[in-house]
This record gives sequence, structure tokens and C-alpha cells, in this order.
Amino acid sequence: MRKFLAVLFVAIAVCSMVFAQAATEAKKSDKVTLTVLNYIDMSEPNSANEIAKVWDHFAEIHPEIEIIREDLFNEPFHQKTEAYAAQGNLPDVLYAWPSGRSSTLHTEHLLYDLSTLLKRDGLFDQYAATCTAPQLGGYLGELPNGLTATSMMFVNEKVLRDNGLEIPKTYDDLKAMVPVLNAKGIEVITMDCQDGWVMQSCLFSLITGRFGGADWADKLAAGEWDFEDDWFKKALTVVDNLYKDGIINRNTLSISYGSGRGDFAAGKSAFYIDGDWACGSFQLDQSTGQALFSAEQQANDVSLMNFPALDGEVVHESNSAVVGTGWAISADIAPEKLEAAWTLVKYLEGEYVQTWRLTTGAAFPSLTTIDVAKVCEENNLEPLVSKRSDWYGRIQVATPVIDGVLDPAVYEVINTVLAEIGLGKTTVDEAAAEVNKAWHAFIGK
Repeated sequence: MRKFLAVLFVAIAVCSMVFAQAATEAKKSDKVTLTVLNYIDMSEPNSANEIAKVWDHFAEIHPEIEIIREDLFNEPFHQKTEAYAAQGNLPDVLYAWPSGRSSTLHTEHLLYDLSTLLKRDGLFDQYAATCTAPQLGGYLGELPNGLTATSMMFVNEKVLRDNGLEIPKTYDDLKAMVPVLNAKGIEVITMDCQDGWVMQSCLFSLITGRFGGADWADKLAAGEWDFEDDWFKKALTVVDNLYKDGIINRNTLSISYGSGRGDFAAGKSAFYIDGDWACGSFQLDQSTGQALFSAEQQANDVSLMNFPALDGEVVHESNSAVVGTGWAISADIAPEKLEAAWTLVKYLEGEYVQTWRLTTGAAFPSLTTIDVAKVCEENNLEPLVSKRSDWYGRIQVATPVIDGVLDPAVYEVINTVLAEIGLGKTTVDEAAAEVNKAWHAFIGK
């Protein structure tokens, strides 16, 4: 770990020199130079198109601002962000989470309070109220793309039809599919669980909410509940059973994030579970003209659902939801750069970019001025876009996302025990005790 951090800090130092040199050159041409840390998976559909549609477009309309952009994804992004924070050298503008993976940025007040700028420019009320509410640090650290439901269950209806099956309404319906599908070499549910956050955020948070309700985090914080209580053990038991019953294969723990989407589209599984943001992965890549599902297949063979009912659940048709990711400005930004940085953030969360993100399936807008139905009609958008909009309407209760409400000292233990349950290395009681121990250690501080 020390060696890794040493290498990382050297890399940051090199980047800083490059940024400094670029800034000097830009100063000579009277441009304001901004360093930007961008979150992007270049293997995803429309990622290359994003560079042209978003970043090159900004350069065209704002020639007075020079962007020095660093593109990273998944763990490398988060590791680099933490390293920048530790060094006290955050980029001027950066992608961020409202809590969870960006906890350090918020709690250490490393981000600029964007509510002051939104109110100054008369924009505060143009965004959904949930998206402008104070975040983990008690202020608006990042301006979100929208709300995110973290557990979307994609259905390959062709696989179900071909095997005489119907969309499941209960856990037992899923379990009954195992022998039917496995006999043909088809998995029931595909997930990409090599990274610990996936099971926790994209399924277990939903399950926890089904047994704990929408206020389980509040009851924990108030000292009314513990992680060794029945509500949490029941949630862990569901995960244990998912593996034991063969609904989710244990080999999913070795599948890297995003890799299972192609197998699902190819009919190798009946269901695929990910966050709502994965919708765009199955749509047309505008830069290549290729798609995992054609528009016709999206219309006829793909549907979206919430995880089916669980025995003993206290809420029904719920999903885990959180204010989405978005753009932030470093609290230590040089005063002469602030207006340029705010110009960039307003653009990245403005109508042009949010509408473009809607057309690609990347996110539903936080701007209330965007008419989603009108955009879908005018742009003849793919069926998954409208299906996604309908799916949001079927979520009856929104419950907390674990890594959105708990400290890393606790949710990282949850990530670990979920993997250990999946591997058959720990029991539900042992896992609950480990999480409870981490929780009490955290609140004791």
C-alpha cells in the first residue's frame, strides 16, 4: 500500500507540473485554465461521443476557458481523488458523490458550497429540491445530475418466453426458475460483484430497505436499532439464500464491473442487476452505431422491474435511492478561477448537457425545466428511455443506499461480509456481529 501511494503521489506531482505549465501558457493567451477530474468509462457506449458532444462543445462556446481534463473510472478515480485530497491539491472542478465515496470531500469541507452561486444567479429553484438539499457535509457540495435508484433489475423477456417462464412476483418465483434455466446452461441473475460496492449498493441496499423500512438509518443513529437485530439479519439471510439457492452464481464474485452486460444481452441469463445508470449500456452507441439491444429488442424483449417480493418484508415495491452524482468545485480554488469554474459546472448541469445525457440513457435530469416526455418524442428516443421513466413511477418507497448514509468504516465492512457470505466463508450471525462491531466502534468515536 505504501509503495502504491508513493507511486500515486509521484503521478500527482507530475500532473501538477503539467497543470502548472499549461496554466502558464494559458496566461500568456489571457485564458483561464481549469484542471478537471472527470469520471468516465471509455469502454461504455457513447463515452467517446461524450468527449465531442460535451467537452469539445464547451471549448467551442467558451474559448476563453482552457480545460486540462483527467479521465478516470471506478476505483482508480476514487483512489486518485483521495490522494489529491490528502495532498491538499484537488483539481479546480471534479466529479463527486453526495456522500459515500466522496465522504472525505464533504466532511473535510474541501468543496465549494454551490447553493450560494445557484441563488446568486437565480437558478436554485430550477433544480429538484432534493438535489439542492444539504449533503453529507451540511452544504451543497456537488450539483447532482438527478436522483439515482441503485437497484434496477433488467429482464430478458425472450429468455423467459423461450423457457415458458413469466416475470417473477416473489422470491419463490425466482427460485423455481433455477432448475429450468440451469438445465439449458442459463443463469437466473447476473451481477458483476468483483468490486464490493456492487452487491451492497445495487441489491443489498434494496433488501435492507425491504426489512428495515425507509427510516432504518435514522433508527440506527438514534440508538433504537442495532445491526444484530432481526431486520438486518433477515436482509443478510436473503443474500445467503440467493447464493445457496443458485439464483445468483458464486462465480459472479469474480466478474469485473460491467462485464456481465454482454452475457445478459446474449441470453446467457434471464436477469441482470445493476444501478439505473446501466440503462445507457444497452442502448445505441451513437459513435459506433452498435447496441447490445436494438430498438426493436428493447421494445419487445427487455423490461425493467424492482426486485420481487420477499417473505417478511415490511415495505413493498421499494428501491434504494440517493441523490445522484454531479459536479463540484474545489473550496480552495483560486479566486480568479471561480467564475470560470462555475461557468463550467452550470454548463455540465445545464439544459444542453442534461438533455444529451437523457437521450443517451446516462441520467434523468435534475433540472425541472426539462420536459422528459417532450424530449423523448422529439428525439424519437429508444424504448428503454421511456421504459425507464415508467419504472421510476412504480417505485412506491425510496429507502437509503448503504454507502450513502453510513461511514466508510462501516459500509466497507458490509461490503466485505457480503462477499464472504457469497463465498460461504461466514454465517449470517457472524456477519451481523462484524458489522455491529464496526458500527459501535464508529459511533464510539
